[in-house]
Amino acid sequence: MWLPVLALPVAAHLVVAVADRVPNLDVKPSCRAAAVDATTKDRMQSCIESEQKIRDQLAKDWSSYPAADRTNCLAGIMNFEPTYTELITCLEMERDVKQSRAQQQGKDETVGAESKEGTAGKK
Repeated sequence: MWLPVLALPVAAHLVVAVADRVPNLDVKPSCRAAAVDATTKDRMQSCIESEQKIRDQLAKDWSSYPAADRTNCLAGIMNFEPTYTELITCLEMERDVKQSRAQQQGKDETVGAESKEGTAGKK
C-alpha cells in the first residue's frame, strides 16, 4: 500500500532529472506501427532516420526550452510509445502559446491605454 505513495516522488524526480538533457527514446515500436500500413518497405528505416534528425535538432535547441516545458512534455508522452516528433511538437506548442499570449497581452495593454487617452480627452 505504501509502495505506490513512496514511488511517486521518485518517479517525479526521474522526470525532472531527464529534463536536463534530451532523453533516449525507443522510437522503434512507433516506427514499426507506422510501417505496418506503409506501401514501401523502407518506411521503418525512414521513420527511424527522421526521428534521429529530430533528436539531433532537440539536442541542439534543448536548453532554449524552459525546464518546466521540457518536464511537462516528457511527462505527457511517456505513457505510450513516445517519439521525438511528439516531444518537439509539444515543446513548440508550449512556446507558441506563450508567444501568442504575450502578443495578445501587449495588444490588450495598447487598446487599454488608447481607451484611457480617448476618455481623458473628452472630459
